[in-house]
Amino acid sequence: MTSANPAPLGLMAFGMTTVLLNLVNAGILPSSGVGVIFAMGLFYGGIAQVIVGVLEFKKGNTFGTVAFLSYGMFWISLVAILLFPSLGWASVVDPRSMAAYLILWGIFSGFLFLGTLKLGKGLQVVFLTLVILFFLLAAADLSGIGALKTIAGIEGIFCGASAIYVAAAEVLKDVYKRELLPL
Repeated sequence: MTSANPAPLGLMAFGMTTVLLNLVNAGILPSSGVGVIFAMGLFYGGIAQVIVGVLEFKKGNTFGTVAFLSYGMFWISLVAILLFPSLGWASVVDPRSMAAYLILWGIFSGFLFLGTLKLGKGLQVVFLTLVILFFLLAAADLSGIGALKTIAGIEGIFCGASAIYVAAAEVLKDVYKRELLPL
C-alpha cells in the first residue's frame, strides 16, 4: 500500500507562512496584522510542518524529516519569540540576539541547500533564497537599516512563492500523472 506524498503540504505551509510574514517585512501589509502571522506561523507553518516531518520520517526520508520538523519548530519558536513579551513571559529580544537566531537558521538552511543539489531545481531555489533571506534579515537587525528589511521582505516573498510553486507542481503532477509545472 502506498501513501500520499506529504511534502507538498509542508512546502505549502512553509511557503504561505513565509509570504505572509514577508508581506509585513516588505511594508506591503501593516505590522498591526501580526496576529495573522502568529496564527499562521503556529498552526500552518508550525504544526502542519511538524506533522509532515513525522510522516516523512515514516517514509524513511531523512532530508524531509529534518527539514519539515526543523522549519515547523522554527515557526513555532518565532511565534514564541514575538508573542512571549506581550504575555509577560520574556523580554523583547534585542537585535543582536535576533540576528544570532537568524544567522543560525541561515547556516542550517545552507547545509540543507547542499542536500538539494541532489534533488530538484525547484527545491534548490527554495533553499538558496531561504539562506539569503535569513542573512538579509540578520543584517537588517544588526544594522537597523529599514531599507534592508524591506529588501529582505521582497526576497522572502519570492522565497515563499517558490515553495508554493514547488508544492503546486508536485500536487498537480500527482493528480494529472504528468508534469504540468516544470520543476
